[in-house]
Amino acid sequence: MTAYHPPVGFHFSVEVMGFDNSSDSRFTDVSGLNVEMATEEIAEGGQNRFTQKYPVRTKYPELTLKRGLLKQSQMIDWIAQCIEDFDIEPRNISLKLLNEEHEPLMHWYLVGAYPVKWSISDFSATSNTYVVESLQFYYKFFSIKQD
Repeated sequence: MTAYHPPVGFHFSVEVMGFDNSSDSRFTDVSGLNVEMATEEIAEGGQNRFTQKYPVRTKYPELTLKRGLLKQSQMIDWIAQCIEDFDIEPRNISLKLLNEEHEPLMHWYLVGAYPVKWSISDFSATSNTYVVESLQFYYKFFSIKQD
C-alpha cells in the first residue's frame, strides 16, 4: 500500500483562453477559487429557539491572479478594453494543478470570466522587490475535472 501525499500548491498552470502569448499565463499566485451556498433564514412560526435556513443559490467569489508586471501584454489590453471602455468580452480560464511530471492532477474550468480590477504593488525605495500586478476577475461558475 502506497502512502498518500497531498499535492504541492506551487506547481500549477493558468490559461486565459484566447491569448497566444505564453508570458500572459505565468502567474505566481492564484486565490479566490472556492464556492459557497448562499442561504435565506426564515423565522420558524411558533418556535423561537431557532430559524430555518434554506439554500438560495451558489456564490463564487472573484478570482485573483498575481504576477510580475509585464510592459507589453495582450491580457492588459483586454483588461483596459473591459474596464476603461466597458467593452466586456468574457473569456474562460483554465487552472490546472500539476504533478511532478507536469501532468494535470485536477483541472478547474472557469466560465464567463472578465476583469473587474487591476492593481500593482507599491513602490518603495527602501525595499528590493519586484513590481507585482494583481488581476481580479468575476466569473459565473467553475467545473472541476479530476485528471
